Amino acid sequence: MSDPPGARLWNPRDAFAEVLRAPDERIDLARSALLIAAEEYPALDIARYLARLDELAREVAPRLLPARTAAERVAVLNRFLFAERGFAGNREHYEDPRNSFLNEVLDRCAGIPITLSLVYMEVARRAGVEVDGVGFPGHFLVKHGTEDLIVVDAFFGTVLTREECQVRLAAVLGAAAQLRPELHLRKASAREILVRLLGNLKVLYVRSADFGRALACCERILLVAPDAPHELRDRGLVYEKLECFGAAAADLERFLELAPDDESAAAVRERLATLRPRLRQLH
Repeated sequence: MSDPPGARLWNPRDAFAEVLRAPDERIDLARSALLIAAEEYPALDIARYLARLDELAREVAPRLLPARTAAERVAVLNRFLFAERGFAGNREHYEDPRNSFLNEVLDRCAGIPITLSLVYMEVARRAGVEVDGVGFPGHFLVKHGTEDLIVVDAFFGTVLTREECQVRLAAVLGAAAQLRPELHLRKASAREILVRLLGNLKVLYVRSADFGRALACCERILLVAPDAPHELRDRGLVYEKLECFGAAAADLERFLELAPDDESAAAVRERLATLRPRLRQLH
């Protein structure tokens, strides 16, 4: 695997920040996801994996030409990606961080809902089919069509009915939750998708006490969504774990300025109360 041109000077974090300068509708999601992966894989050949998506699209595009309806187009895409190419959810090792890196998903044809959805979206777009991501509660999905809307679960390789979406929603939000397509099935923005992808990684790293990598996720989320209160809070808590007490206090104080009535605010005030004596000891 070859290094990117000028690899000694090339910094994936800087490149990621540069991508984010574009308006949301012009953000290259595949490239952005690969830039996220490049911090874990410094020699990552991004062009190679973008070419892999192009290749998949070239293979499926001729099969889509006879399709006239959303259902027919989805059937072609599903058969190609899931049955023929074998993309599937990694059920046995769901929390393997590799499931969140697009290069690994393309190499192993296994991932989690959001990365498999990303493959689906990018292959479809390159083949001339508009497919949107859906930040459904608990499980990322994709959709195609308008009046004849089709919802696809790329993790399980299935089409979901409205009734199945309702059952899933109730399982996550409670029995009283009612499916509202304009809310629960709305198109996710590029920035929302990147935040969710990085958020998944952040949770995995926090659970495994890998706070250095968790901090890297927090920092990139805040590049996507500066001053997002909960992300500032989370970065502050990670800083505390890394014994960077000044940075931790600054983030937690900023969180309280932005979200003083948040349900976690009381707990954050308690954390700050324990941090301040440590800060005084450093002076």
